[in-house]
Order: sequence, then structure tokens, then C-alpha cells
Amino acid sequence: MVFLKSVPLQYSSRAIVKLLDKNLISKDYVEYQFIQQSQIPTLHFQSALPRLPIPELKLTCDRYLAAQRPLLIDESYRKTEANVQRFKEGVGKQLQKILKDYDNKNKDTSYISELWFDKYLKSRSSLPINCNPVLVLNNDDKPEYSTQLIRTTNLIISSLRFYRTLTSELLHPDIYHLNPKKSDTEKLRYLVSKLPPKLAYVCSYFYKSFPLDMSQYPNLFQSTRVPETDKDRLLQSPESRHITVQYKGHFYSFEVLTTNNDIVPASQIMENLKFILNDNIETNKFPIGVFTTLDRNKWATIRHNLAENGNETQLKIIDSALFNVCLDDNDVGNDPYDVTRQFLHGDGSNRWFDKSFSLIVAKDGVSAVNFEHAWGDGVAVLRYTQDIYNDAKDKPRIHPDTKLTEGTSPNVQRLDIQLDDHLKNCVQQAKTEYKTICDNLDVNYTIFEGIGKDTCKKNKVSPDAIMQLAFQVAYHKLNGTFVPTYESCSTAAFKHGRTEAIRPCTNATKAFTLAINSVNQPSVPQLKKMIQECSTIHNQLIKEAAMGQGFDRHLFALKSMGEKNGIKSNMFDDPEYAHMSYDVLSTSTLNSPAIFAGAFGPVVPDGFGMGYAIKDEFLGTLVTNYQDRTNGPDFIGALKKSFEEIFAILQAN
Repeated sequence: MVFLKSVPLQYSSRAIVKLLDKNLISKDYVEYQFIQQSQIPTLHFQSALPRLPIPELKLTCDRYLAAQRPLLIDESYRKTEANVQRFKEGVGKQLQKILKDYDNKNKDTSYISELWFDKYLKSRSSLPINCNPVLVLNNDDKPEYSTQLIRTTNLIISSLRFYRTLTSELLHPDIYHLNPKKSDTEKLRYLVSKLPPKLAYVCSYFYKSFPLDMSQYPNLFQSTRVPETDKDRLLQSPESRHITVQYKGHFYSFEVLTTNNDIVPASQIMENLKFILNDNIETNKFPIGVFTTLDRNKWATIRHNLAENGNETQLKIIDSALFNVCLDDNDVGNDPYDVTRQFLHGDGSNRWFDKSFSLIVAKDGVSAVNFEHAWGDGVAVLRYTQDIYNDAKDKPRIHPDTKLTEGTSPNVQRLDIQLDDHLKNCVQQAKTEYKTICDNLDVNYTIFEGIGKDTCKKNKVSPDAIMQLAFQVAYHKLNGTFVPTYESCSTAAFKHGRTEAIRPCTNATKAFTLAINSVNQPSVPQLKKMIQECSTIHNQLIKEAAMGQGFDRHLFALKSMGEKNGIKSNMFDDPEYAHMSYDVLSTSTLNSPAIFAGAFGPVVPDGFGMGYAIKDEFLGTLVTNYQDRTNGPDFIGALKKSFEEIFAILQAN
């Protein structure tokens, strides 16, 4: 049976069943178009989500001082404490009222949402390394499906199935289950789908399952960041039906959706990709993708010149694509060092870092997702990445023996870019500048095997707390100091929540670090007790951050309100406030069976970017840093030593 009639863009699982019963669509059609069919509509809970709370001013000030205490000498701390006290009793109250008024006038969102968008969009730093993270997919366990053509085709189809499912509200809502056996059941899903949003949320909450914000998901597709002087803008093109593909530094485009927004046949997508891979055109000597590696103001000026030089239509095609695909012309293997360098930054010639995300596939089929960060956070990208990885692996539409449909022919447009001598010179300069930055970046990693999540649980300590403690111990071993440390925490439990900062350097971690790194160590039982205290405090910080009770975003919002209203404060002028945000150790973890590695660059010149994974039987950390300022191999060596010492204490009788 074939598809007989145009189907509305948004419809439920029940509507699909009715269409099937009436023979208006076939099971094969439904199976090809949608990655899943959730009983609960994707945005069912969205209107009922609680709003992100504005913490009490006193609690925020207390938490801020607690985070500053291990970083400052007594004299500096007393000065900071005095500034905070004046702030709390004076200007802080005024700014808190302004922030609450602002929040009350924008009840359809969160107090941090617009401010956080502005923070990213106003940043003038180049996107690769500084902003764009990367998630590297695990390889397919069937080598015959890992050729560049087959894997790319299957990942594109899975991406389109995800898109169709999302826009049809058939993607299962993100829900955090405390006890999945009781709450993640077909019976409860059916009940919740029948209830209006507020009652559905209450019912879900009663079963200790917590729906999460999904407002960022639409920005995954048909979205890009456009450079403009002083502040960029996010552009969405909801009518687009094409993708762009980069190969050898050239851009290609072809449609992947019909006029009814159905996914075109898999063989047609494969034929188009095969045409691109077989294009015998020479590698582009002047690839415009490298412009997206520039400082945003510089890129904004060049982009204007690019459009004026006859490329406005080509830029619109790139901007409006559903997503971007990068077909690289080299193998990367499975070495985390090579994989990270290739997918985190590359040489910039076969990338468009402005796109919401780019699906990158190397010649040997190794794949990754590099994403722009202004539009959203890792939660949405991780869900997308996991779903397409599993779908492409478990339900591939293209197989090694797939034959092209008889009579089909490629329908691919190569985007010819017009460059004058000035623009060609800009390309060369951008390539040179970017190479200098990338050559200075170092990448190192360690996998501590035999000990992991299970060992931590047996010793009743948080695995995340142990990882963060090891980072503190390692840094102190090398430098003898304590520095601002950032750990990202999602606040997606709230409407339009973004992230909150966990500050893992505490008085407890400082005390343990000084003890274990001293010549005269305390006894093992004492050290073990100190580790447990570190874990308890860290768990409390995680809980506070996830519940919107951290201090970083609140203070950032208060400072923003002051700037908007011309209100100054000694506290925000205090160098120690700026120092708190100078994240020498920037850390984040996204654990998933689909992910081989996650990476991002250091956020300050003398810092470390640390993506880490906590598995049952091993711990992994991938570290980036700039070689002219810090020593990555030495830090990795100190980190290994720290793991050994901490786990020796935990496992001692």
C-alpha cells in the first residue's frame, strides 16, 4: 500500500491508528517516517512545567561566599565578605526587586532565558574550541555498515525520522524517572496522555517522574547563528526541506523532504550522497567554511562582503538547511586524540560552525555531532545523538546490498561561491589564524580501568563527587593552588531552564586535597571520612543546582539587571567576582552508551576543558588545553596518580 493522502504535520499516535484503519496510510509509511510513536505528545507537559525559581538573596549570597572561601586568602575573603554584606543589605535588594518584576512580566519563560541567549550571542569569541562542543558516536558494531556512504545515509535518514517525529509531536517527552519500574510503564503513559497538561504533570510527579523542558528542541533543525556586529542573531527557516553537504571544502544541497514533508526514499538520499562523493572536483583552495572560525565581528563584516559579491542566495541555502553534513576526506580511526582533533575543530575548511549542528562523517565512517551552543544545551543534542545512533544501528534503511532504484538520478546542486581577490585573501588569513590556534591546542586523555561507578556505590560515595575531587587533587599536585572550577548542571526540570553552575571546589575538597598531598597524611580512616564528607557536600550542591538554587545564574541575572538600569554595585566591581567566573577547570559529563567521547575547549587561556565519563568499571577523562600556557600530559599524569590514591583509600579495610 502506498501513501494515499496528505497527512497533517501534527497528529497523535491515535490519529495514525485511525489513518491506518481507513487505509489512508500504510504501516510501511509510518515505520519509515517516524523514529517512534509516543502515546504522550512531545510538548504535553510544556505549559504545566514549574517556573525556574529566583533564589532568596540571602541564600545566594551565602552560597557565593561558601564558593569563594577555598579560593581566597583571609584578607581577600574578608574584603569580599564585606562587599557581599553591603550588597545584600543595599543594592542587592533593589536589583532583586527589579529581577522579580522582570520575571513577573515574562511568565511564559524563565528569568534566565533571554539573558543567557544574549550572553552567548553577544560573545565575540570564535565558535570552534571556545563555544562548540562535540559528541563522537560509537562505531557501528557491523563493519559492513560503517562505510562513509552507508553510515552517512543511515544517519541522515534517522535524523529526518527524528525531525518528523518531533514536528508531529510523536517524540516521547523527556522525563526523569527516579523509579522507572513504577513510572515508566505503558499503563501510566496511557493515563498521562489522557489527562490535561496540569493534571498530567501532577500525576507524573506523584509517581516520582519529572517531565523536562523541551523548548530547545525545535532549534535543532532549520536553524543557524548569523554573525552580526556586537550581537549575533538566531535564524530559523521552518519551510526548508533540504540539507547541505560539505565535501572537499565545497557546498552541495539537495532536498530530503517532499512538498508534504515526507522523507524522500532512502535510495534517493544514497544516490545523492554517492554523486557528491564521486564528484572529481579538486579540493577547494578557498573554502568559505573557514570564515566561521573567525572572531564574530570580523566574520560579520566578511559575510556582508560575501553576500554583496553575489553569494546571497548561496548563504540563504546554507542558513536555511534542516542541518549540515560534513563528509571528510580522511580516516580518523579510534584514537581519542585524533578523533577529538578532527571533530572538535579540524582545519575549518570542511565545516560550518554557525549551524545548529553538523553531522560529521569521516572517510572510515567514524561520526560525530558538532553543535553551536547559543540556541541550546547538551540535553537536547544528547537525546538527538542517542536516538539517531540507535535507530541507524538497529533499523538501518540502507544495507551493503542496497541497490539504487531503477531510473533514479541524482538531484544535487553544488553551490558555486563567487570570491574576489579580497575575499580570497580573507580565506587565506582565516586559515592561517585558525591553524595557529589549533596547533596550540593540546588533547590528552586517560582511562582508569577496573574501578568506576560500582566501586563508588559500594563505598557509598557519589561517583561524580569522586571525579571532581580527583580534579582538585590533581591540579593542586601540579600547582599547589586552588582555582575556580565549573561543572555544568541542567535546569531542564523548569520551563525554559538552561544550566546552572556547580562549584566543586569546596572547603571539604580543599581540606582533603591538602591532607592527601601533604608529607604527613592523616590515617586512612580519617581520609575516608573526609572523602565521604566531600561526597555529601557535592551531592547537596548538585541538588541545589538542579532545583534552580545555585548562585551563579542568579548573580548573573542581578548584574544584568544592574547594567540595564544603570545601577552599579561594589560587589560586581570586585575583582574576586570576576575571578570566580574565570573557570580554570571547566568540566562536564554526558554519559551514554551511544557516545564514544565528548569534548570541548578550555574556556580561559590557562585553563583545562575536561569532558569525563563515569562507567561501571572505568573512569574516563578527555582534557584540552593550550600548550603555551599549561601542560596537558603533566595534568593527566597527576590525575592518574590522584585516582590511584583516592581509590586506594576507599578500598582499604
